[in-house]
Amino acid sequence: MNSEYKANSITLAGAIAMGTGVMIGAGIFALTGQIAQLAGPLFPLSFIAGAIVTAFSAYTYIKMSNAYPSAGGIAMILQKAYGPTTVAAGAALLMALSMVINESLVARTFATYLLRGLGMEQSGWKVPALAVGLIVFAYLVNAAGNRSVGLFSIVMAIIKVGGIALFGAAALWAGGISFEAATDQQSTQITGFVASVALSILAFKGFTTITNSGAEVTEPHRNVGRAIIVSIGLCVIVYLLVAFAVGSSLTLEQIIAAKDYALAEAAAPTLGRTGFYLTVLLAIVATSSGLIASIFAVSRMLAMLTDMKLIPHSHFGMPGAIRDHTLVYTVVIASFLAIFFDLSRIASLGAFFYLVMDIIIHWGVFRHLKEDVKASGWVLLSAIALDAVVLSTFAALKWQSDPLIVIVSFGLMATVFAFVWLFLRLRPDNEDQSQSHSHM
Repeated sequence: MNSEYKANSITLAGAIAMGTGVMIGAGIFALTGQIAQLAGPLFPLSFIAGAIVTAFSAYTYIKMSNAYPSAGGIAMILQKAYGPTTVAAGAALLMALSMVINESLVARTFATYLLRGLGMEQSGWKVPALAVGLIVFAYLVNAAGNRSVGLFSIVMAIIKVGGIALFGAAALWAGGISFEAATDQQSTQITGFVASVALSILAFKGFTTITNSGAEVTEPHRNVGRAIIVSIGLCVIVYLLVAFAVGSSLTLEQIIAAKDYALAEAAAPTLGRTGFYLTVLLAIVATSSGLIASIFAVSRMLAMLTDMKLIPHSHFGMPGAIRDHTLVYTVVIASFLAIFFDLSRIASLGAFFYLVMDIIIHWGVFRHLKEDVKASGWVLLSAIALDAVVLSTFAALKWQSDPLIVIVSFGLMATVFAFVWLFLRLRPDNEDQSQSHSHM
C-alpha cells in the first residue's frame, strides 16, 4: 500500500475539503437532533455558540501549525508543550481516540439514514453491520494513498456543501422561517443550552483533521491556517441554514423524536418524498466522505505517536509501513464502538475526550510556547475557560440523565493516562532510535 508521507500532496482546496468533510459528516446529520434535545427551542443558536468556542480553540492550532506544520500535528503540539511525558502522550491519545469515536458516530449515522430511506427498522444488527461495512470501505479508499483521499474529499465536499445548502434554502422557502423563543423554563434551558454547546463543538472539531495533515499540505506555514478558517466559516453557514430549516419544518418534539435522522424527517413535510430521498442520499454521501477524511488523519496521528515512542506498537505479523498498521488499528476500534455504542453515548464520549484534550493543549501552549508562536495569552486563557464551562455543565447534565457514560468516559481517560505512564516508565531510556519509522 502506498502510505508514505508526501509533502505537497494535499492542496489548499483539498485541505478545506477534508476539514469540511469531517465536520459536516458528523455535525449536521448526526448531532442536530441531540443538540435540539439539550438546547430546546434555542438549538440553532447552539451552533453559533459552538462556533465561537471553536474559534478561540482554533487560534491555538493555527498559531502552532503556522509555526510548526507537521503530519500528526496535535501530537507535535503536545510534545513541544510538555516534552515526551505522560501528559503529552495521554492527551494525544485522547485526541486520536476522540477522532475514532467520531468515525463510529458517523458510520452509525450513515446506517441510520440508509435504513430510514429504505423504510426499514433501525434496530437489531442492521445498524452496526452497515456501519462496519462503511468503515471497511473507508479503509480501502485510504489504503489507495493520499491522491485518492484528496480527490475524493474535494468532489464530496462540493456535493455536500452545495446539496445541504440547497436543502436548507428549499426547506426555508417551503416552510417559512420560524424561531421559537425561550419559554418560562428559561433557567433549565440555559443549562441545557450550555451543555448542548459540547456537542456543537464536536460538530466543528473536524478542523483538527487539517492540523494532523499539516506537513502534507502545500505551503503549510500559510495554508494550514487558511484551510482551518475557511472550513469553519463554511460549516457555520451550512449549520445555521439547516438548523433553521429543520426548525421551520418540524416541532421541537418531532426533532427530538427523530433525533438520529432529523434532516430526513424535516425534508418530508416541506419537500415531499423526493426531497426526503434526496436528503437520505445526501446524508449517505456526507457521512461516507467524512469518515474517509477522518480515518486519513487519525491513522497518521497514531503513526506519529508511535514514531515519537510515546505509545507502544506491534505489527501483529502485518506487512507494510507503520501507518498501514495504524490504519488497521483505527478501523478496528471504530468498528468496535459502532457495534456496541448508540449514537447518543458515542457523541457524549467523544465530547468528553475532545474537551479534556483541548484544555490540556491550550494550557501547554500558554505555559511554554506562547512567545515562540506569538500567541496572545488572553485568547489562550479564554479558550480554556470556555472549554471548562461547557465541559462541567455537560458532565453535570449527563450525570443526571446517563451517569454510566460519565463514569465510562472519565474511567477510560484515567485508563489512557495510566497506560501511557506505565509504558513510558518501562520503556528503556536507551531504546534504539534506528528502529524508529520515518514519517516526514
